[in-house]
This record gives sequence, structure tokens and C-alpha cells, in this order.
Amino acid sequence: MAESLEALRRGSRSHPEIAGNFPLDDAIIEALPQDLRIVSADSYGSSAWSVTGRINAETLDGVPAAFFLKCTTESSGEAQLAGEFAAMSELHKTIPTLVPQPRAYGQLRLKSPPTYFFICDFVNIGDRLPDPVCLAVRMAELHTISVSPTGKFGFHLPTYDGKLPQVTDWDSSWASFFRTLLTGVLWLDVEINGPWKELEDLARRVMKEVIPRLLGTLESDGRSVKPCLIHGDLWEGNIGTDLDTGNIYIFDACSYYAHNEMEIGMWRTEHHRMKANVYKREYLRNMEPSEPADEWDDRNRLYSDKTKLMYSAHVPGSNVRNQVLEDFRYLIEKYGTQRQSLTS
Repeated sequence: MAESLEALRRGSRSHPEIAGNFPLDDAIIEALPQDLRIVSADSYGSSAWSVTGRINAETLDGVPAAFFLKCTTESSGEAQLAGEFAAMSELHKTIPTLVPQPRAYGQLRLKSPPTYFFICDFVNIGDRLPDPVCLAVRMAELHTISVSPTGKFGFHLPTYDGKLPQVTDWDSSWASFFRTLLTGVLWLDVEINGPWKELEDLARRVMKEVIPRLLGTLESDGRSVKPCLIHGDLWEGNIGTDLDTGNIYIFDACSYYAHNEMEIGMWRTEHHRMKANVYKREYLRNMEPSEPADEWDDRNRLYSDKTKLMYSAHVPGSNVRNQVLEDFRYLIEKYGTQRQSLTS
């Protein structure tokens, strides 16, 4: 992303009164609260899909303020950051102390390349793994008090998991919504990594046989699933602990309204550090498994496959595809309507 920062330096109007190595486009300056004086802007942190920085400012009375800035020149940058701003705004509206307050998103005045920005409050966070007890309490609170504005599963615009979109069209059925979501991620993976007939054939059986049985059961015999607001990409890189207060913050969201158990499917994946059972155990102390409870682990396995396929699409050639294949075999063996050995 160094070339993107250099493009900002070349294309942005100079502001010699602002110190630091991160050039601020006029669109960013105008998006910030106008009762502040910008002191400096510097590169901060790292991202695979964007350029990030920290803006230091102060009020007219000298009270300091700081903001986190993200800029991207990806072709999908406008939709990507619009989705992030909407997701972070929905989370902030639900629990203001859970996320840094989102401030603005938009397009820079810089014409070439087209560049988009997102601004939120800066929080001084550390990169250690979050405390399992504190994280579980906070996520259970979010899942308990959030209310879907339509009463359905989904979100009012597409959100992006990393640099790739996910289908979030409103749907009154969780089983139907998840099938559409997983299908979309599967075809992203196929488009990027190439066809794999065995995986695609098993995926069709998962969509046709496993999801109606495993997830459809949640919505049968008088049972129902509440659409809960989830972060959508809750791995350790998107969770931080405030070094000053000890509070947990989540950020870089790709939210939608979902079955609450969907949130923690990714805590099962091998490519993330938060796979220790203590995270799932603490969450379940605060949010009991949906009925049938004895199928919770299989639902968790299925939900994790969305994360695995999205990772595979972001990291072409990884072995995560093979893990999805094995998960699909296991689930079909157990829940497929035409059960037969898939391992011979």
C-alpha cells in the first residue's frame, strides 16, 4: 500500500500547517468536526486492503482529540467503506461503548486513482488476545439487545468481509438467508481459486440437504431464531483492549442480522488465534445454545465454513478449502437425506 500513500502525497493539496507524514485531502478535513484544529496526521497500523493513519487534533480550548483514518483505492472501495460505515454505525447505535464512534466516509478530491476514506474515533488499543470473560459478556449483550429493523435476517446494504462482498439481502428465514450467504462465498472462492468438482458437488448437497435439516430445525416445531446484530468478522485482529481503561472494542465490522451463534463460528478456524475453547465456553455461559442444543457443535462447524471459504478466496492456494471439504463430508454423513459413506 506504499504506492497508495505516495499517490495521496502527489495528488492532495498541501497543508503545511498540519504536521506528519500522512497527507490529508480536503475531503477528509471537511468531514472532521469543524470546531477542531488539526495538528498532525501520520501513518498508523497496517492493512492488507487500505492505507491507515492517525489524525491528531484539538478543540479551541486545547482539549486533544484523535481519529483513525482508512483510505483505499480498491475498485470496490466505495461500496466497501460504505458498508463498513453502515455496520459500525449500526453497532454504535446499539451499544455506543462497544465500537469507536464512526464519523464519516466518502471520496477524496484526488481524481486519480479514485480513492475513498473512512474516519472513526481513535482508541488506544493493544494487540493482546481479548479477555474471554469480558468479550463474552459484551457480545452476549449485543446479541441480546439488538433488534432487526425489519424483523428479518440481513442488512440494508452489502457489507464486505475483507475486500470481498457478502450477500445480505433481507430474508425472513435464517436457513434461507444462510444458504444464500454461503452460496455467494462459495462462488467467490471458485471464481478466485478455480473450479473443484468434488467441493462443488458436496456444497450442493449441503445447500439442499444439510441446511434445511440442521438450520431448518431451528425454525420448526414452534421454535424461532431471533435476528441479532453481529460484527461479522470477529477475529482477534478486529478486537482490541483499551490500554487506558481496559474496555474491549470491536472494529472493522461487516455486520448483518443473523442467528447469534453465527458470530462465533470463526472461533473454530485454525487460521485464527482465538480458537481456544475458553472463548466459546464463556460465550455459552452468557447465551445458551439454541434448541436443539445437542446440535450446537455441528451448527458451529457449518458456520465456520463461511469464514473458511472467505479466507480461501482472500488467500488463493491455501489448504483451507480442504478443511471445508472435510466439514461438508462430515455434515452430509450426519444430516444428508441420502446418507452414504463419503470417505471411501
